[in-house]
Amino acid sequence: MLLLTGEYQHVVDVKGRVLVSNKLRAQIDADTHGSNFYLVLGANGILCLYPERYFERIASAMAPDAGAADEAVAFERISFAFASRVELDSQGRLLLNDRLRKRAGLKAQITLIGVRDHIELWNEEDWERYVSDHMTQYQRQMSEARRCVLQKQNEES
Repeated sequence: MLLLTGEYQHVVDVKGRVLVSNKLRAQIDADTHGSNFYLVLGANGILCLYPERYFERIASAMAPDAGAADEAVAFERISFAFASRVELDSQGRLLLNDRLRKRAGLKAQITLIGVRDHIELWNEEDWERYVSDHMTQYQRQMSEARRCVLQKQNEES
């Protein structure tokens, strides 16, 4: 199972490279998920980094819907146009595609976050604002999830 977690602040250097933290990379089993990545413009314009084999499974699941051919073709075109296969260099740095970086609005100070099956790249200030805006919702959902787990444990006992 792929379970990426944590938040890591980094700087995009003058050559457009960003370090993908060892702590984050160590969470990915290269034998299972591959050692390369796909850089993808994801939901809400967030730049996402998927382990290659995991993204290949997602790509297979993006089969066009026969009921809406025009929409399916447009989705497929844009999805694959906005995805790039990338490799980390020997120091663990990722070269960001200029066009994708501009589309995502990334600046020099960024935060990489582990989000279960992928890594998201956020402008540092946008991430902090997102956390602030969603903290109450997070706390409520975490309390509910914990309550459900404890209730299930009690029922199994």
